[in-house]
Amino acid sequence: MQELTSRERVQRILKREPVDRIAVIESFWADTRRAWIAAGSIPEDANFDDLFGFDIARCGGLNLIADIDHVPQVIEEDEETSLALDGNGALMRRHKLHASTPEHVDFTVKDYASWTEFAVPKLTYNRRRLNFEAYRNTRRSAAAKDRFLCWTGAHVFELMKSLAGHEHMLVGMALEPKWVKEMADTYGRLIVEHMETLFAEEGKPDGIWFYEDMGFKEHPFMSAAMYEELVMPAHKLTFDFAHSLGLPVIVHSCGFIEPLIPGLLEAGMDCLQVMEVKAGMDCRRLKKQYGDRLSFIGGIDVRKLYTNDLAQIEQEIMDRVPIMMEGSGYMLHSDHSIPNTVDYESYRFFVEKGLEVGTYR
Repeated sequence: MQELTSRERVQRILKREPVDRIAVIESFWADTRRAWIAAGSIPEDANFDDLFGFDIARCGGLNLIADIDHVPQVIEEDEETSLALDGNGALMRRHKLHASTPEHVDFTVKDYASWTEFAVPKLTYNRRRLNFEAYRNTRRSAAAKDRFLCWTGAHVFELMKSLAGHEHMLVGMALEPKWVKEMADTYGRLIVEHMETLFAEEGKPDGIWFYEDMGFKEHPFMSAAMYEELVMPAHKLTFDFAHSLGLPVIVHSCGFIEPLIPGLLEAGMDCLQVMEVKAGMDCRRLKKQYGDRLSFIGGIDVRKLYTNDLAQIEQEIMDRVPIMMEGSGYMLHSDHSIPNTVDYESYRFFVEKGLEVGTYR
């Protein structure tokens, strides 16, 4: 087969059609770039999409924080952390010296009553929630380089978690399911309303990539039955909208979410990313079970890259990529994000060896 453009390659992979090679895309912690620049491995203006030949360009830019006019209020601060109140009425402690997920300290929204009082009046359609310029520029750049463009955004589980926190949300699923379903449905409608505006005015992307971390180690955050009753309707609403425009849907989820996959497929998911090994996910098992109707991104244990041992990295590639690429439907990616402890040379080797193994002959 002749060499495909990145856009053609990803389009075919998402349909599980023949391609010249697997595609490649990656996620990085913010301080990885700084570490590689400091080490002299890359120039300060390095573009990772160009540097590694990534096949997908991504652009978000939908701000669904409740109060979009709120200026984060710092409550306390020390040399290492900062505690601030955000526009969701959430107290978040963030590390200042390294990139990490924030610590959830407290929330204004904890139940149906506080949801109705605080969030409902604020969570409305507003053009100011969209970053038109960023999307326009990324779309133009992707078109010039024949990259597949994904519009990206947090989905309803992530948005509810940011508003109410895991504990309040998950207890609410059991004790106040009406509240959780109303939150999910509200966010789902807002996502669709804003996508409608953005794509009508600026043009469609090639696909949609939603972030939705629904699992932790060896378990999803909710049962499959709870997912299907409370969250899946909002997923289906947004996935159906994407499909109405001819756009495939990629769903990112860290953690163990295997019990939720049948529901996600019913909702309309076309591709699953990231398949976190340390949480109990095994991309090879999922390929065997769902490979006839689902494409995959990731599933390569990032802990092997932590070692900076090229032999271990190569073995991890050989253990997974040949299986995942069978019959198309696979894109190379780690099973999480690349931290600053991974050397540039190690990651470069990962990409080059992965694509060498992932070329169809």
